Amino acid sequence: MDVASHLRLAMSLQKQIMEDLKAAMKAKDLPTRDALRMLKTALTEAELTKGGALDSAEELAVVRRAVKTRRDSVEQYEAGGRPELAAKERAEIAALEKYLPAQLSEEEARAAIEAIAAELGLCEKKQMGALMQAIMARHRGSIDGKLASKIAATILR
Repeated sequence: MDVASHLRLAMSLQKQIMEDLKAAMKAKDLPTRDALRMLKTALTEAELTKGGALDSAEELAVVRRAVKTRRDSVEQYEAGGRPELAAKERAEIAALEKYLPAQLSEEEARAAIEAIAAELGLCEKKQMGALMQAIMARHRGSIDGKLASKIAATILR
């Protein structure tokens, strides 16, 4: 583990975001700066709503929501013929994904979902809800929900 990774683990997510925000401002990296400012605001709002400090799982949930919102925006901008705004949102997604755990590749996700389905004995379409619940319980944050749903639909007959 290099020094930067060790520091990132030792530092709380919010402190790391502040450090990265300062660096983005100095480097005049506008998409990263904007994304981190919005993330900082979302984390502060979540703390106020909770009435206290967030634990690491709650912080990651806020980051996931921010990424999901931007992915939805990319789809809307592309459907609306606004590729420049979609590109801006993609740049912000890239800046935010640094704070999330690594995602499984499609092949790794397929293997994990097939293993869960086999373990639980699920093979029919009507069992999709149970499979999705098990997938999200075991792999929340490491498998995208839309991807998991698509793979689960192909596995179940």
